[in-house]
Amino acid sequence: MHEMSIAMAVVGQVEEAAGAAGARAVTSVRLRVGELAGVVPDALAFCFELACAGTVLAGAELVTESVAARARCATCPGTWAVGMPPELCCPRCGRATDVDLLSGRELEILSVRWEDGPAGTRTREPISEEA
Repeated sequence: MHEMSIAMAVVGQVEEAAGAAGARAVTSVRLRVGELAGVVPDALAFCFELACAGTVLAGAELVTESVAARARCATCPGTWAVGMPPELCCPRCGRATDVDLLSGRELEILSVRWEDGPAGTRTREPISEEA
């Protein structure tokens, strides 16, 4: 189950960022997951909960944002929903040689919320994974 390795990687990255910021508890992590990323959301949620145990993320909520797979044909101006299983032939011209996948492979951390500062003070800090 590769969802466990994904969950552990997410927890590791968030732990590192939260530690650098002096966070005392992470309350939520928001992920963007593409339809073609090969991730089962329920399995990822289960693994995330296990991976968080004993860390600053213990009890954190995992929020996933699903991204539909879309493709574009370079031969004609057509774009379409790829679906599952993926249909990578252009429905307008029937070609599969000039197809660009526009979305659906995403797997990224969008934001993280944590508590920092004096006890009882709550702030929100986004973490961008674009670096």
